[in-house]
Amino acid sequence: MSCDHSAPPSPAAPSRARGLADELDSRLRPALRPGAHKVVVLLLDGVYPFELGIPHRVLGSAGGRYEVLSASVDGRSVRTDSDLTVTPGQGPEALAEADTVVIPPFAISPAAAAPDPPALAALSRVRPGARLVSICTGVFLLAAAGLLDGRRATTHWALTDYFQELFPRVEFDPGVLFVDHGDVLTSAGATSGVDVCLHLVRQDHGSEVANQVARSCVMPPYRDGGQAQYIERPLPPAGGSRTGPTRDWALQRLDLPLSLDEMAAHAAMSSRTFSRRFREETGVSPGRWLTQQRLRRARHLLESSDLPVERVAHEVGFATATSLRRHLAAEAGVAPSAYRRTFRASGPAGAASRKPGSDFSRN
Repeated sequence: MSCDHSAPPSPAAPSRARGLADELDSRLRPALRPGAHKVVVLLLDGVYPFELGIPHRVLGSAGGRYEVLSASVDGRSVRTDSDLTVTPGQGPEALAEADTVVIPPFAISPAAAAPDPPALAALSRVRPGARLVSICTGVFLLAAAGLLDGRRATTHWALTDYFQELFPRVEFDPGVLFVDHGDVLTSAGATSGVDVCLHLVRQDHGSEVANQVARSCVMPPYRDGGQAQYIERPLPPAGGSRTGPTRDWALQRLDLPLSLDEMAAHAAMSSRTFSRRFREETGVSPGRWLTQQRLRRARHLLESSDLPVERVAHEVGFATATSLRRHLAAEAGVAPSAYRRTFRASGPAGAASRKPGSDFSRN
C-alpha cells in the first residue's frame, strides 16, 4: 500500500490559473480602441509563415490601437512556402479601407519576372494616403507597381543583384534594416519585419507605447533602420575579450565625452584591435555606435520629458545643442523641437487625427 501525503489541490487553484490565462489573453489580444488604425496584411502565394504573423503580433500588442486583418488577392486560401495553407479572413476589398497595408515576403525565383497581375490589381485597390510597408521580398510587389521608382528601398541583402536587375530605377540599399519614406517603408529579411513594425508603433504613438509592445513581445525595444544587415561577416575569433561589456559600460556613461582609447582600455585591448572586433560584432565603428546610442537616448528624452534641448544634448553626451541638432537632422530630417512636437502630438489624443507616415521621412 502506498501513502500519498501531498496536500489535495486547492479548489481555488484552477480558477486562479484561468484568471491568469484570461489576463494574458487580454494582454495579447486587447479590445480595439475607438478609431483604431486599420492594418491589412496582404498575403501572396508562397507567403512565409513567420513573417506573415509579425504585424499581427507586434501591432496587435499595442493596446488595441491597431486592428490587424489579413487578406488575399482573391479572398481564397493562400499556399505558404511551407507545408501548410492559410485562409485569411478578408478579400482584396479590405485594402480600400486600410490605413496601412503590410506585404510580408513570399517565395520568388530567378525565373519569375515580377508578381502576377492579380497581386498588382489587388494593390491598386489601396486608397490614396494609406501607408505601404514591405517585409523582405514584399518589396518586389511595390517595385513592380512603380511605387519605388527614384526612391531608396531595401530587401534581403542576398537578393541585391536580382532586385537591381529587375528594377534599375529603384535606389537599392542592401546594407540597412529598413527605409522609411513616410508613405512607403521597405525592410530587409525576417526579423527586420519586427523592427519596422515596432518603428511604426514608435512613429504613431511614441517610445513609451513602443517599449510596452517590445516588453510584451519579449524583444529589444529599438534597432535603428540604418543599422547594418548581418551580411556574411565572419564570427570573431574564439577566445579573448569581447566588446559587449564595454558597450554596457559605455551606455551608463553616455553623458561623458568617451573616446576610442577609453573604450579600448576598458576592454583591455589596443585601439586598433578594439575597433576591429567592435565592427565585427556590431557592424559599425565605435564612434558611429556611440552617436546612434546618444541619438536614441536623445529621442527618448525629447518624447518623454520637458527638458530644454540644451539639457538633452548635455544628458546624452553631445557637446552642444548645435551638435545634437546636426546629428538629429541627419538621422530624422528634423530639428529637436520639431521632433518633440511630432511625438507630443502622437499621444492618445492626437494619434487618431494624424495621417499615417505624415510626420517626417528618414530619407
